[in-house]
Amino acid sequence: MTHAARHARTGDQPHGKTPSTKEPKGALWALMVGNFVIGTGVMVVPGTLNDISHSLHISVPQAGFLITAGAILMGLGAPLLASVVAGWDRRRLLALSLVWYGTLLAACAIAPDYDALLPLRVLAMVSPAVFTPQAAASVGLMVAPARRGKAITFVFLGWSVASVAGMPLGAWIGGTWGWRWAFGGVALLALLSAIWVWRVMPNGIRPAALSRKAWARALGSTPLMLAVGVTLLSSFGQFTLFAYFAPFFKQTLQVDANTLSLLFLWFGAFGLLGNLRLTRVIDRVGAPRAVMLTLGLMVLSQLLWPLGHSIWSMAAILVPWALGCFAANSAQQARLVNLSPELAPGTIALNTSAMYGGQALGAALGGWMIAHDLMLQLHWVSLAWLLGAMGLSAWAEHAVRK
Repeated sequence: MTHAARHARTGDQPHGKTPSTKEPKGALWALMVGNFVIGTGVMVVPGTLNDISHSLHISVPQAGFLITAGAILMGLGAPLLASVVAGWDRRRLLALSLVWYGTLLAACAIAPDYDALLPLRVLAMVSPAVFTPQAAASVGLMVAPARRGKAITFVFLGWSVASVAGMPLGAWIGGTWGWRWAFGGVALLALLSAIWVWRVMPNGIRPAALSRKAWARALGSTPLMLAVGVTLLSSFGQFTLFAYFAPFFKQTLQVDANTLSLLFLWFGAFGLLGNLRLTRVIDRVGAPRAVMLTLGLMVLSQLLWPLGHSIWSMAAILVPWALGCFAANSAQQARLVNLSPELAPGTIALNTSAMYGGQALGAALGGWMIAHDLMLQLHWVSLAWLLGAMGLSAWAEHAVRK
């Protein structure tokens, strides 16, 4: 058993502020809503991809590069920024990251053309690279170990809520008034969320800065790195197809903007349901088993994908994927924190890096396939990567038990 895994068995606490016996519910709610805003801003591009392509007179793969480029920044930035901001008080850090997000998304909304939009969008993605992993790491210091899994999955519910409300609303706004209004709406929400985080987040939450020795221990831990690899493969597989839902459904099912937003709403509602259910059971069934179950649900949707010949059949096929989609990453966050609480600032950042790196790879591969008239084969590639993620997850759990 590795040093990191031993921490999971002994229940060692991370260095820094000791978790309070009284759960900081106000802060948890603010962080959850912050993740909602972050998730809505990340997913606003897939939701408005058709309108961005049309209004800026660019191809769908070129519009999809907004997803790839932003995800590359998030993937590379999460672990690097974890070191840069290590000593910052998390109240200030998380509030300022939302201010940055709001400001840059507002600039995106008024960008005159694609050449201006691309760098602004990439710079805006600094905030997701900071907020989501550092919020999860902060929870590890604010909540006692027995409630940590539930608290982390609760905070990550924000992403599921974003899929329920943010993504379909963005798709509807983009189809009705244009993508610029969708970006501007998220910008306003980010600034309001920053105020809330500032008001309720406790002072003095400072996860200990990871030394080079600690980073080496994290990177040298087989269970931790295998678990991070699960996130990479899962995200890669999903975004090969998920990034192009809008053009895929338009081409195959001839959906309009209203129907597309309803499909996103349907997907998001079951995504929220899956994450809510996970929050209730994860501390009982264990994070590794939860990860395997959620990945299996997504595999089921890929296997059934060729049967989606109508709106109704496709809506049914989307249900297992949605149930597992956001719940899988919530379980992964809890898995990494439980494996080694003291390394959580680094491992959660690496996990976030893997998630966004997978998104970049998936969106890039999907865009390449669409450019080569292979849109109808996207789900088979998605299936292969998700099966690989399941195999890697089983390997990771085997490594913990050694």
